[in-house]
Amino acid sequence: MAAAQGGDRRAYERVLAASVPLIRAVARRQGVAVDGLDDVVQETLLTVHRVRHTYDPSRSYDAWLAALAARRAIDALRSQGRRGLREVHDEHAYDTHADIDDATAVTEREQEALRLREAIASLPPGQREAVEQLGLKEQSLAEAAAHTGRQTGALKVNLHRAMKALRARFHGEP
Repeated sequence: MAAAQGGDRRAYERVLAASVPLIRAVARRQGVAVDGLDDVVQETLLTVHRVRHTYDPSRSYDAWLAALAARRAIDALRSQGRRGLREVHDEHAYDTHADIDDATAVTEREQEALRLREAIASLPPGQREAVEQLGLKEQSLAEAAAHTGRQTGALKVNLHRAMKALRARFHGEP
């Protein structure tokens, strides 16, 4: 490191390359997980670059580097702890939740919507009208009755029968 401080570029490259195993060992001793070691190494090497002028050649380079690495490891653990409080990790959710930008998920949603529109269109007129007014347009019973000229009781019965028919069509439920 003393040669690197004097401007020897090759010595600086060698000292940085030779520093990686020590940084990794210090980070592991501090409790950094294997998947976080590279981040600690990178942060430590950046710190070495920024503060290399503070190294005293009369003292141990390994001790100086180990102190820097330990600080960066602790910073990484603190950051991970803060992130862990905000993030929820549910492996099942990762596996089952479709990515919004996933083209296949978009296509599947479009196909499901088309199948639903076709199923609604195939319902008898009274049931289709009840689904459209009460379900799709989200009208109240009174509004739907006024719009269709049908009684609220008839709309309820038609909606119930339509939902039963749609469930049977899509899920095989009676």
